[in-house]
Amino acid sequence: MQQRLDYKNASPEAFKALLNTEMQVHKSGLEESLIELVKNRASQINGCAYCLDMHTKDARALGETEQRLYLLPVWREAPCYSERERAALAWTEAMTKIADTQEISDELYAQARKHFDEKALVDLSLAVIAINGWNRMAIAFRSKVGDYVSPHGKKR
Repeated sequence: MQQRLDYKNASPEAFKALLNTEMQVHKSGLEESLIELVKNRASQINGCAYCLDMHTKDARALGETEQRLYLLPVWREAPCYSERERAALAWTEAMTKIADTQEISDELYAQARKHFDEKALVDLSLAVIAINGWNRMAIAFRSKVGDYVSPHGKKR
């Protein structure tokens, strides 16, 4: 597929707004490994090739294992994720698919609160909001896939 437009150059202000949200996510105190799992899972659900390319590269560069990346679509059946990661992935899926259900259940909220205090849950929610925004920009404008190089260095 050919890129439709470069949204970063077409509206630098809109790009900066998304980037500021992204920067806040990374200043939140959430673990970078958790943020990358959230970004990858939401991007899988949304079918965003550009973001999957980017965030699998970033996750690997930050030390994530191939196995955990491969098993992410079936995280419920895979024993390699912590309870905190499972709560974050369930929250990510529910927020990403909220148009289908139009709610977050009390049970899911309670599960998330076991692992995230109020601030951390808001920060996690912002991470989900941010990646869903990036996914929508990349999909709508067909961002070019494959050229991304992680600023985190080579795979460890």
